Amino acid sequence: MNTFKSFNTVGVICVAVSLGGAALAQEATQWGQNRSITQISKSVYRFGSDNQFGAYVLTAEGIIVVDGHYCQSNTTQWLKSELEKRHDVPVKYVVLSHDHQDHNCHTGIFSDTAVTIGQRNILAHIVRENRNSAIPTILFDDEMDIVLGGVTVRLLFFGPTHSDNLIQVHIPDEQVLIAVDMAKGRSIFPDYRDMEVNNTLRVLKILAHLPDVDVVLPGHGPVTTQQNFNDSRHYIEALRDEVLRYMVEGLTLDEMRKQIELEDFSDYTLRDRFFDGNIVTMYHYLYRYREPNSRITTEEAVECRDRRDCRTSGEIEIRN
Repeated sequence: MNTFKSFNTVGVICVAVSLGGAALAQEATQWGQNRSITQISKSVYRFGSDNQFGAYVLTAEGIIVVDGHYCQSNTTQWLKSELEKRHDVPVKYVVLSHDHQDHNCHTGIFSDTAVTIGQRNILAHIVRENRNSAIPTILFDDEMDIVLGGVTVRLLFFGPTHSDNLIQVHIPDEQVLIAVDMAKGRSIFPDYRDMEVNNTLRVLKILAHLPDVDVVLPGHGPVTTQQNFNDSRHYIEALRDEVLRYMVEGLTLDEMRKQIELEDFSDYTLRDRFFDGNIVTMYHYLYRYREPNSRITTEEAVECRDRRDCRTSGEIEIRN
C-alpha cells in the first residue's frame, strides 16, 4: 500500500578559448565510461557515472528513483535497463531533487510505470527551459512523505538554496540523506547564479545537525558525512563576507577579482576552474542584497543601461 503525507508548514536552500573549442572539448569527452550501482543501506542504492550520482530506494512494492543524469552520458537509460534486470518490481516514483538539467535528464523514460514528484517551484523552470525531464504531476510545498513497501522517504524543502526548488531526500530509518548539490564539502563547484546565498548558509547549518543521518550522498563526489555541510558553509560564508566588505569599501568587481584570495581555503578542489566565477556570482547576489548610501547619476545609469551590474533609482528616468 502506498501512502503520501503532505505538509504545508513554514520551511525551516579549462574554460574553452572559443565556442568552437568548447564544442570540440565536448565531443572529446567520453561519457558514461564508469557507470556503477552501489548498495548504501538495506534499501538505498547509489547510481552514477562521470562523478555525478543519483539514487534509488528499493522496496517490496516498487522503486523510488531520485534524479536522472547528464544528458550526454545516457546513464539514465542504462539505469532503467539495470533496474529491470536486477529487480522484479517496477519504478513507482521518480523524485526530482531540482530542475537543473544535469540532474533530471531523460527521467521521462520511467513514465511508463512511475509518477514524478517535485517541489512546487520546479514546474515553472522545467516548462520554461524545456528541460529533457519528466514533468512532475505531484507537487508539494515544504514536506512530503512517501511510504512504499514499509519504507518511509521524506522529501524536505527548506526554502531557496542552490535553486528555488532544491529538496533533500531523507530515509531516516536507514540513516541516509540524499543531498544533491548541497553536500559539496571542500569543493567550490560550480557558481551561485541561482543560489539564495544567505538562506543556503542557514540550511547548511540545519543539515549539518539533522538527526538520523549517518551517511550523506552528494550529487557529485564520494559518499560522505554531515561534516561536508560545515565545510561548504565555511567557504561560502567567508566568500560572502569578503565580497561584501570590498563592496562597502567601494571596490569594483574587477578590482575584487584581482584581490580576493581566501588563502584559508586554498586546498578546496576545482579552485582554478571556479573561484573567479564564485566571486562574480557572489558579487551579483550581493549587488541585489544591499543598498549603498550613494545612488548612481543619470549619466552612469545611461552608461550601464545594457550591462548586468548597474543599479538604477526610481528617481532616474532613462530615455532612449
